[in-house]
Amino acid sequence: MSDQIINRVANSALQVIDLEELYQEGRRTLLSITAFLDDGIVLREQTFRQRLQSHDWNIYRDQFVALHCPDDVLVPQWATLLVVTHLQPMARYVVVGTAADLEQQLFTEQLALMDFTPYQDGLVMIKGCSNKPVPEQALGLLAAKLTPIVKKLSFGEACSSVPLYKKP
Repeated sequence: MSDQIINRVANSALQVIDLEELYQEGRRTLLSITAFLDDGIVLREQTFRQRLQSHDWNIYRDQFVALHCPDDVLVPQWATLLVVTHLQPMARYVVVGTAADLEQQLFTEQLALMDFTPYQDGLVMIKGCSNKPVPEQALGLLAAKLTPIVKKLSFGEACSSVPLYKKP
């Protein structure tokens, strides 16, 4: 008997996809449109435009920004668009929605750029544990893209994975 430790995972045909690798580093900011409204709820066009003009948009430079409007506040669509036009030149990325919407969009775009041909007829595992936030939507999108092309798909870690799909 040998005392040598053999890494069977590294020597197997298993390909591991770690969505954490698609995480885009950078500061995330949630900006509420209520900051530009009277009493946080009333939009008066002239005051709204003045607040936008006097706001220091440089503070969002190179940031990922989610522009949010709470459900209990009603603003016309043009107001949100006007804020986006101020953010866009400064921010690295702008999403109208929540912080979760921002993460979903960032991962969706990264997955759209991904080349899936190396996984054709492969044994693929979607890595389960991560130190960075990976939206469940991104996991679902990845599984949907892989299912038609892989031989076998699982989720988790090499020591403990859950089978998801096996080509008939």
